[in-house]
Amino acid sequence: MTEDPQPLFHTHSHDGWTHTHIAPEAHTAPAEDLRIRGVVLPEGEERELWVHDGVLVAGPLPGARTLADGCWVIPGLVDAHNHIGLDRHGAVDRETAEEQAGTETRAGTLLIRDAGSPSDTHWIDKRDDLPRIIRAGRHIARPKRYIRNYAAEVDPEDLVAEVDRQARSGDGWVKLVGDWIDRAEGDLAPLWPADVAKDAIARAHELGARVTAHCFSEEAPAQLVDAGIDCIEHGTGLTDDTISTMAERGVGLVPTLVNIETFPSIATQAEAKFPTYAAHMRHLHAHRMDTIGKAFDAGVPIYAGTDAGGTIKHGLISSEVRLLAAVGGAEMALGAASWRARAWLGGEQLNIGDSADLLVLDRDPRTDVTVLESPEYILLRGRVVIR
Repeated sequence: MTEDPQPLFHTHSHDGWTHTHIAPEAHTAPAEDLRIRGVVLPEGEERELWVHDGVLVAGPLPGARTLADGCWVIPGLVDAHNHIGLDRHGAVDRETAEEQAGTETRAGTLLIRDAGSPSDTHWIDKRDDLPRIIRAGRHIARPKRYIRNYAAEVDPEDLVAEVDRQARSGDGWVKLVGDWIDRAEGDLAPLWPADVAKDAIARAHELGARVTAHCFSEEAPAQLVDAGIDCIEHGTGLTDDTISTMAERGVGLVPTLVNIETFPSIATQAEAKFPTYAAHMRHLHAHRMDTIGKAFDAGVPIYAGTDAGGTIKHGLISSEVRLLAAVGGAEMALGAASWRARAWLGGEQLNIGDSADLLVLDRDPRTDVTVLESPEYILLRGRVVIR
């Protein structure tokens, strides 16, 4: 292994991690001065918010237009498992990626953790009308053990080096494919030997990056959590022991319940050739709410992600919140898709000096999360999004 460079990302006091982004290109004209008066979440207190040049400032602002009064305000939504620049066939062109990102903006998703994409989407960082993106580089998988054209495919002996490369190309995250169908076994199986995964995760941490992994099965997340991973995606096979360790270590979970709803159709397609795998997928689906509920009850940090891109359409964050609310209640689901997810990813909230990225709602989302489907206003960098 070569001599260790300095970490690529500086530490952040709230959780030890932060991310670096390119400043967006300025509009030719400043954003309009705005006033919003309403109940601001998560505090639940009525406040006046003043927006100047796209940023929340201390008011009052003479001449500011009152955008809304008597409303509820929530920090912009977060999709912590999304894929901009990817469809079912692999990388997409810039026009398609722009359409995907625009769909998310119009759904109120203003911060995205891109959990693996073969497209270089750094140009979006210069667009002030598209969401902020925190990238995990490209998926890392073994040859012929994942979806074609998605991943950087390497054998186990090359995993550490590939993690090094993807950590350098991302924004503080690396995405492993933890398990996938092994055609010889006819069922889900881990992709990486436990000792190799541990070394790869350690390398990412040396570079200041966190590591997450796609995991459907029981065995893969158990091995990866023991190896020091920072987050598990999907998590349908989490056992009580793995959940306990995740809670103890603060390992995040992004269940992607929207994606898990597709498991029965996946099983149907696989039934004839891989009946054991099909039965396993149906079992995981049948127990999904109980499994995620156990993780919530144990204190595992849970965040909202839709797995948009690939085969899941974009703009479904409100659906994910609704499904999460069925597991842990409205406040848990809202935090998982807004203020808690922002804190986890190093995003801004609704403090003075923060970018005015927020949703204005006509009723309290803590009593009805479906209000996220039809916000009165979406503000991104202080400008009203045209829905």
